[in-house]
Order: sequence, then C-alpha cells, then structure tokens
Amino acid sequence: MKRVAVDLHFIPCLEFFTAVVDADEILVSPFELYQRQSYLNRTRIRLANKVETLSVPIQGRRPRVALSKVSIDYSQNWQKIHVRGIQSAYGKAPFFEFFFPYIEPVFGKKHASLWDLNLEMLTICLKLLRCSGKLTVCQNINEEQVDLDLRGQIKPSGSFLERELYSPVPYNQLFGSDFEPNLSVLDLLFCMGTEAKKLLLSSVKN
Repeated sequence: MKRVAVDLHFIPCLEFFTAVVDADEILVSPFELYQRQSYLNRTRIRLANKVETLSVPIQGRRPRVALSKVSIDYSQNWQKIHVRGIQSAYGKAPFFEFFFPYIEPVFGKKHASLWDLNLEMLTICLKLLRCSGKLTVCQNINEEQVDLDLRGQIKPSGSFLERELYSPVPYNQLFGSDFEPNLSVLDLLFCMGTEAKKLLLSSVKN
C-alpha cells in the first residue's frame, strides 16, 4: 500500500500528480504551515504568448500560520481574473467543454480559508483524473506512516528536474510548438482528456 504525504496546493502541477497518481492513499493536514513563495496559492497556465501564474490573494503576511487559518482576500477580483484567464488559455482545447463545468463553480464560492479552496480543487482534479487513491485529511502526519513524504518538496524555486519525481512526456498543447512541462493539471486535462491519467503514469520518474 503506497501512502504519500503532500502539501495542499492550489490546482497542483503535473509534478505533484505524478507523485500521487498511483498512490493508494494521499495524506494532507490542515495544520501544515503556510509557506510564502509556494504553490499553496498559485498555479501556472499557458496563454498564447506566455506562461501565466494565477495567484490567490491572502489576507496579511501570514508567517507561521496553519493553512486552515489562512484567509483569502475577496476584496480583490481574483476569481473573475482566474476564470477569464483559464477561458482564454483553454477555451479552444479539445476537452475544455467537458471539464471546465466541474472547475468553474468553485470560483463562484467564498471559501472560509485557503485550505478549504485547495481541498475542493484537489478533490475535483483527482476525480477528473480517475485516480483511485483515497484522499485522507489528518490532524498530524507521522513520517513513519508514509512511504513518500513530499511536504515542502514541490515548490516553484529550483527545477523539477532536481527532485526525481517527474519525467516530462510531451503532449499536444494548445499554443506554440515547444512543449512547456509542469504546468497546472488543468493544461493536461483540457488538452488530453481521458488520456490524462495514462500520460501521468508515463511521466513518473523511475
């Protein structure tokens, strides 16, 4: 039984999903501390001319605070910006019309915390990928109880090539001739549809 502990990212990248795609159980904890300059409140999508980072604004600087205590700043119009960005990036993708109706309603809610938003997004993404692993919320995660502890490991700083998790397998993206690896899982879902899980399994670094 493969048990993987991870940070609860906002619409995680492909590196994240290669780590959990074949897991029997995925463990997350609301008491893990918020980290600045992390994937906890950001994701990357590919527009026509560039890769764009979508960020969820939070209230205050939030040093050393549990993720469940991090409040989202709804005074900013970030939800509409995210929806428009995703539509601009993937509106013409082959599987956009199938998967976007699952994602869009999440942006219409006001979640109590960043944790609540990320948990709903991850639950939806795992469902769309047809991952069978159980998503378990734990009070505390004991390193001895997991096979792979990736907390604090998958982050924007440094290259995914250094982390020995994800070996990119190119697929047909919507813009440009050069493949852009390790984007948001939305890129893979909208472009590859039901083949997404198969491609993730092929991208697991052995």
